[in-house]
Amino acid sequence: MSYTFLSATILLVLITDPIGNIPIFANALKHVAPERRAKVILREILIAFFLLLTFMFVGASFLRVMNLSELSLQIGGGVILFLIALRMVFPPAEAQESELLEEPLIVPLAVPAVAGPSALATVLLLVSQQPERRLEWIAALCVTMAISAIVLVSAERIQRVIGSRLVVAVERLMGLVLVSVAIEMMLRGIKVFVQQLMRG
Repeated sequence: MSYTFLSATILLVLITDPIGNIPIFANALKHVAPERRAKVILREILIAFFLLLTFMFVGASFLRVMNLSELSLQIGGGVILFLIALRMVFPPAEAQESELLEEPLIVPLAVPAVAGPSALATVLLLVSQQPERRLEWIAALCVTMAISAIVLVSAERIQRVIGSRLVVAVERLMGLVLVSVAIEMMLRGIKVFVQQLMRG
């Protein structure tokens, strides 16, 4: 499955889901002084960025060490994306409210809110399929992190302007698109697997 810079950026934005992360960040930063919130958000985004960037560079070695094929990564990544997308479209009845009484560091904002399993699997997939375009994937990741930072720093303003209902509606729409991407990823992986079996 071949990606362009634009399609990779859109995919990463859908997976990191900055709109869906607004309530998670708002809850985690509830006890942080308002003047420090933007700094904390930017710090967590940077941590997530460097973690995803590290996976881009060690991705091929990781696959070799774990004896994983690109095909299994594509199908497995599709399954993970599908499950994440379903949670976006059909959120659990009871949202997980974890009261943090101190400033969050790495968990739960950088990981898993931004750099979750699906994002890590996606950057691995991009680099393993087209390693020669690594610079494009790094640029796509930079754009994605910039969008996440802008959305999350402006979260309170966004919620005031468009309202919480529209935030939920946008997240579900993003989830619906991601369901389609996940199914396409799995179908392409299964198609290649069947072709290999028939040739074998």
